[in-house]
Amino acid sequence: MSVGEMLAATVPMARTLNLEFLETTSERAVVRLPDQADYHNHVGGPHAGAMFTLAESASGAIVLAAFGDQLGRAVPLAVKAEIGYKKLAMGVVTATATLGRPAAEVVAELDAGERPEFPVRIEITREDGAVTGEMTVVWTLRPNA
Repeated sequence: MSVGEMLAATVPMARTLNLEFLETTSERAVVRLPDQADYHNHVGGPHAGAMFTLAESASGAIVLAAFGDQLGRAVPLAVKAEIGYKKLAMGVVTATATLGRPAAEVVAELDAGERPEFPVRIEITREDGAVTGEMTVVWTLRPNA
């Protein structure tokens, strides 16, 4: 099962929004939100909450791809998130997530008995390539007891 399939199977919100996991590697995750009238806002584009969920889902996908081999000893948890809506989003929107720190550095902190934190940066774009939003989610790997 791919990371995208796993997220769609285990995260009800990702299924609800019909998110499409296009690419999921430890270097980047690309997730698309189809244009769906049920999730439009008052101006006919995707609702801010749907765009937040899209971006957070892309961040979760890259975290699982990069740190899935650590799940036996740590749980990934989102610590905080900040989003900025830059331009009007209309139609299909796509979120592209990248890790803000090298995965090896994060794992080294976990190995040292620490609870590492790391940012994931996400760019949300329209089909014409215009950036409609930017988000940063800070994640942690909480060591299992």
